[in-house]
Amino acid sequence: MSKLTKTVVVVGGGIAGWLTAGRLAAKHQSHKAHGLNVVLIESANIPAVGVGEGTWPTMRNTLKALGISETDFIRECDASFKQGAKFAKWCTGKEDDFYYHPLVLPQGFGKTDLAAHWLAKQGQVSSFSNEVCYQEAICEQGLAPKTIRTPEFSDVANYAYHLDSAKFAVFLQKHCQEKLGITHIIDDVVVINSVDTEYDADKGDISSVTTQNHGDISGELFVDCTGFSSLLLGKHFGIPFKSCRDSLFIDTALALQVPYDSDDSSIASHTISTGQEAGWIWDIGLQHRRGVGYVYSSQHSSEEEAKAVLAEYVGEKFSSLDVRKIPIVSGHREKLWHKNCVAIGLSAGFLEPLEASALVMVELAAQMVSEQLPQSREVMEVVAKRFNETALYRWQKIIDFLKLHYILSERTEPFWADNRDPETIPQSLKELMKLWQYRAPADHDFTSNNEVFPAASYQYVLYGMGFKSDYCHTTYIFEDKELAESHFMQNKKLIDKALSSLPSNRELLNKIKEFGFSRI
Repeated sequence: MSKLTKTVVVVGGGIAGWLTAGRLAAKHQSHKAHGLNVVLIESANIPAVGVGEGTWPTMRNTLKALGISETDFIRECDASFKQGAKFAKWCTGKEDDFYYHPLVLPQGFGKTDLAAHWLAKQGQVSSFSNEVCYQEAICEQGLAPKTIRTPEFSDVANYAYHLDSAKFAVFLQKHCQEKLGITHIIDDVVVINSVDTEYDADKGDISSVTTQNHGDISGELFVDCTGFSSLLLGKHFGIPFKSCRDSLFIDTALALQVPYDSDDSSIASHTISTGQEAGWIWDIGLQHRRGVGYVYSSQHSSEEEAKAVLAEYVGEKFSSLDVRKIPIVSGHREKLWHKNCVAIGLSAGFLEPLEASALVMVELAAQMVSEQLPQSREVMEVVAKRFNETALYRWQKIIDFLKLHYILSERTEPFWADNRDPETIPQSLKELMKLWQYRAPADHDFTSNNEVFPAASYQYVLYGMGFKSDYCHTTYIFEDKELAESHFMQNKKLIDKALSSLPSNRELLNKIKEFGFSRI
C-alpha cells in the first residue's frame, strides 16, 4: 500500500516558511486531531534576508485563507496600501519622464481595445494609464484605495500592501502557532536522511531530517524554505540552479531604512521605481519609515558609484543611516519539486524586485501545494510534474515581463544599451513584441491559465514607455469608437468621484490604528 501523507515538514522559517506552513495547516485542519501534521523547523542562527516589502493583491486572499484580520495585519506589520508602481526616468531619464503600472484594469478591458483609440489620439490626451483607469490620479494625489467604512479586504480601487518583512514574519509565526496548530521546532538541521526501500518510487526520498537537539524529524513531504542555501533541493538533491544573468543584469542591492521627516508625512500609495545610470532605486512607504534601495549591475557600476547615487537620492539623512549590501543571483532551480521535496521561496529562485514577484511566487506555490497536496506517495510524481510545469512557466513569464521594462528604454548609458541587445532578450518575448507591433497585448496572447501578469499589465508598460502599435491592418477595431469614448468618459467620472471621496493614505492608516475596519 502506498504511503499516505500524514506529516509535512517545512524546513526554514521566515515569510516563505510560515506562509507555506500556514496555508497547509489552514486547508488541512492541523488544529484538529484528524488533521494534517505540519512541522516547521527553523534555525535560531540564520537571519532573515528581509528585503521584500511589496506584495500583490493576491496577499489579501492569502491573509483571508489564514484567518488573519486585515486590521491586525496593518497595525502589527507597519503595513500601508500599494496601488501599483510609478516608474520614473525609465524611458528618457528626464525629470518629467514617468508612467504608472496600476492595479486596476483598463475600462472595458476585454470588451473593447482602448489602447487603439488612445494611440489614435495620442498627443491630444494624457498618459495611457490616466486615460483608461482612475488609479494613476489616486496615486498622484497620495490617496488610499478605500475608506474606513469599507470592510476588511474589500476595496474602492484594487490594492496590495507594502509591509515590514521582518515584522510580517514574526506576525505570521505568532498567528500560525496560536491559531493553526503548527508544531514549531527551533533547531539546526545537521543531516538529511534518505529512504532505502524496495519501493522504486520511494527510493532516494527524504525519510527524515536530523536536528542537533531534537533528533530525527520524519515526514512524507518536505518543503525547502532554507533560503539561498537551498539545503534540501539544492545541496542534498543537487538540482542545478538556472541563472538568467544573460537577460537580467541586476546583481547587487544597497538597502536602507529612511525615517520620515515628521509623524504626519505623506505616505506614497504606490511603489516608486526611479531609473539610474546602472539600475534603479526602489522607494516604498510604510507607516513609520520608507524602505529605499538601489539595485544595480556590478558590471556597469562600482559599489562606491552606487553609494553616491543612493546618497544623492536620499539626501542629507544618508550619512546617518546603515546601508546593507545584498547580493542578487537572478534565476531559479531547474525544477522545484523533486521526489518528496518541494522548494518555496529563495530556495526555489529569486529575480530582481522590479515587480515585487518574490512574495507572490511564495503565495502561488504555497497555495498550489496546499490545494494539490498528494494524498499518498503513489500520486506525488503526478502532482510534482504538474507543479514543476506551472512553476517553471511562471518563472519564465516573470523574466519576460521584467525584461520588457528594459528593452523599451531610450536611455543611452551602457547598462540600458546592453539591455536592448537582441541577444539578451528571451525568444518568447521577441515573439510577443512582433505581435504587438500591430495590436495591443490581449488575453489570447497567453495560452496558460497560470499567467502571473495579465495582458493589461503588458499594455501599461508598453504604452507607458512610448511603444506604438500600428493598427493600419486592423482598421475594423475603430468601428466601436462610440463605445470607446463612453469608457473614456466613464473613467473621467470615476477619477472625479475617487478624488472627492477617498482619504489620504496616511489619514486612512491613522484611522485603522485608532478604530479598525469593519470585520467581514
